[in-house]
Amino acid sequence: MGTGTSEGIPRVSCLTNPLKTCEVCSKAAEPGNKNRRLNTSILIRHATTSGISNILIDAGKFFYHSALRWFPAYGLRTIDAVIITHSHADAIGGLDDLRDWTNNVQPSIPIYVAQRDFEVMKKTHYYIVDTSVVTPGAAVSDLQFKIIDEDPFTVQGLKFTPLPVWHGRGYRSLGFRFGNICYISDVSEIPEETYPLLKDCEILIMDALRPDRSSSTHFGLPKALEEVRKIQPKKTLFTGMMHLMDHEKVNKYLMKLMETEGLDVQLSYDGLRVPIIL
Repeated sequence: MGTGTSEGIPRVSCLTNPLKTCEVCSKAAEPGNKNRRLNTSILIRHATTSGISNILIDAGKFFYHSALRWFPAYGLRTIDAVIITHSHADAIGGLDDLRDWTNNVQPSIPIYVAQRDFEVMKKTHYYIVDTSVVTPGAAVSDLQFKIIDEDPFTVQGLKFTPLPVWHGRGYRSLGFRFGNICYISDVSEIPEETYPLLKDCEILIMDALRPDRSSSTHFGLPKALEEVRKIQPKKTLFTGMMHLMDHEKVNKYLMKLMETEGLDVQLSYDGLRVPIIL
């Protein structure tokens, strides 16, 4: 659904810069360019005994734009559940837009969220959490909040194992493992107790903000590659990239790591579909 930072790519400030110094944002303004990135999010299409369920991880502030692009393109209609990694705007800012689904497609949507993040939602989305404050006749998203902790839980018949990580000093975020797929979108440090949960990972989808270094809240590409070497997944897709990460140039560099180290690593992109067995 999206593979970019909170502010998205292209940046308005780059496109309006008369010097046009940002090559990546200029490319991202072109239709279909893989440098165009909205808030990081994935949608899991999971076959159940009653049909196909669509499980969304995060609905950030650009969710509407991602849904507008990919739901019609891939024949998606329902959102059968939303799982929240953390309570920053790029993960929960689009909860209000879910009203289109609960008003016109389905009665409600369950939201799986940690207690600490639900407490934030009580402030940022108070009118959705407590609909008694809504003006009579007004329509808001009908969301059913389900509190999770760091133990495994089941959504639409699919088991999810939380992958606790640090997203800046003292700030807890959750990755999730479903089947042999491990998804860690926002991370600055992986605690030692989380590594056993990553064992025998087939596909790792992980944060890699910038090409040169890490920030206080996100892995940069060098640190992300260190973690790949430690975790040893069969395949890695990086996500959460900022405008310093040129899709073609970075992927060309990463392809060389297959030749030199046997590392199967690439940048993901908005709209990427990956067939998996769960």
